[in-house]
Amino acid sequence: MENNKRIFPNCGRMMKQQFIGLKHCKYGMSWKRDIGYFERTGDMVFALERRKCGKKWKQVPVIRYK
Repeated sequence: MENNKRIFPNCGRMMKQQFIGLKHCKYGMSWKRDIGYFERTGDMVFALERRKCGKKWKQVPVIRYK
């Protein structure tokens, strides 16, 4: 099971969760479950998208660019 308190490796602080599977550090880095660590830019927009998995709908975090 995944550790809910993800620690950012560079500064050692806890990352704050925006959505399930998407966490942010206040120093401009983020972590997403499927891609791992990445640096945020000013043109990124984080949103929830509804996707159908089998018979159920799930909300999945996505990254969009302006």
